[in-house]
Amino acid sequence: QVQLVESGGGLVQAGDSLRLSCTVSGRTFSSYAMGWFRQAPGKEREFVAGINRSGDNTIYTDSVKGRFTISRDNAKNTVYLQMNSLKPEDTAVYYCARARTISTDNLYQRGTYDYWGQGTQVTVSA
Repeated sequence: QVQLVESGGGLVQAGDSLRLSCTVSGRTFSSYAMGWFRQAPGKEREFVAGINRSGDNTIYTDSVKGRFTISRDNAKNTVYLQMNSLKPEDTAVYYCARARTISTDNLYQRGTYDYWGQGTQVTVSA
């Protein structure tokens, strides 16, 4: 059974930074691409960032480009989301997910993922 556990969320002010972590159980972490999604109250869950299995290719949704950085440490079975220059509109529950693929292809699509974490709340005050 694959389990994903997110951490690092919290309440911050606009302009601050946070780093989210997602640790994945099992021995096959390095075999799959990973992604981060977020869901604000009353909104659909949306793609934020994705990374291929080796960590040398990343993709982002336009609203976070230049502010967020996704990375991974395959030795630690962990994927990170460094969030800088946070804005109130970044407020959401953030979820990490394991993709069925190895590359960044189709990482924008929720159907690409087979395992999800429980989420961590990020709240950005103005």
